[in-house]
Amino acid sequence: MKLTKLLLAGLITALPLSALAQVDQFKIMAPANPGGGWDTIARTLGDALRASGQAKNVVVENKAGAGGTIGMAQFINTDRGNPHALLVAGAITVGSIETNKSPVNFGMVTPVARLMGEYNVLVVPAASPYKTINELMAAYKAKPGSVSFGGGSAGGIDHIMASQLSEKVGVDPAKLNYIPFAGGGEGKAAVLGGQLAAYISGYGELADLIKAGKVRALGLSAEKRQPDIPVATLKEQGLDVAVVNWRGVFGAPGISDAQKKQLVSMVEAALKTPTWKERAAKLEWIDMYQPADQFKPFLADEIKRTGVAVKKLKLGN
Repeated sequence: MKLTKLLLAGLITALPLSALAQVDQFKIMAPANPGGGWDTIARTLGDALRASGQAKNVVVENKAGAGGTIGMAQFINTDRGNPHALLVAGAITVGSIETNKSPVNFGMVTPVARLMGEYNVLVVPAASPYKTINELMAAYKAKPGSVSFGGGSAGGIDHIMASQLSEKVGVDPAKLNYIPFAGGGEGKAAVLGGQLAAYISGYGELADLIKAGKVRALGLSAEKRQPDIPVATLKEQGLDVAVVNWRGVFGAPGISDAQKKQLVSMVEAALKTPTWKERAAKLEWIDMYQPADQFKPFLADEIKRTGVAVKKLKLGN
């Protein structure tokens, strides 16, 4: 009997932490309004955590503003030491921290995993006179202030992409008429309502509108043509611009190494579920998974690279 108890104790110790008990209440902070990319990732991951048996209940909290840094600040302040909480952030946040000179940064949270990425697409309203990206950019070059571009928060990947397009046609990015939106829902409503000349966002966020003919896609930010995305790249149309909008998840400050490992394990299990895989395939998400030990150095490099880009493109001045 004593030997049996010892063997059972050894087996329990060997099990991954996530297999020992289902978390009753889990929280994911989506630092944007409902309807956009961060919100979709947070809710999909929440569904996948439940589907994998990792969590019984998952609450998604939305807190928009300043390119995700308002939500990040709230996450840092309210969830310190909470081992059952994640923050969704990504390339947009990196740019916004630099542009807004934010008092919070990635050194204050715990990198858990890079999840995925997606290519940006530039669209115009269905009734737009611009049939090609070159027509749009020619009009912009002729009169920059009259052509409005919308996208995510100032300094984020959408803004940087618009600034790079501006540079490619020989216009100082400081002249860019860029309108930032705190959530994808508002941005999509603006382009559908004809309030913008062009709108930039992740392809997955706009795929349904493109397929329904409600907006016209003029260019994809991929390096080369994607066989499953029926949109010509910016590069093949003569504009040497390519970006990938990556997203990841971060744990709260003050959690232990063991708790961080548990979060990594939970996320890995969630990403293997049909719930996550089917949604990712539908939205054309690129698998860019990196566990914490790989994600941390990638993030450090990304912060340096984006800082240089923001300064070069005269953002945040």
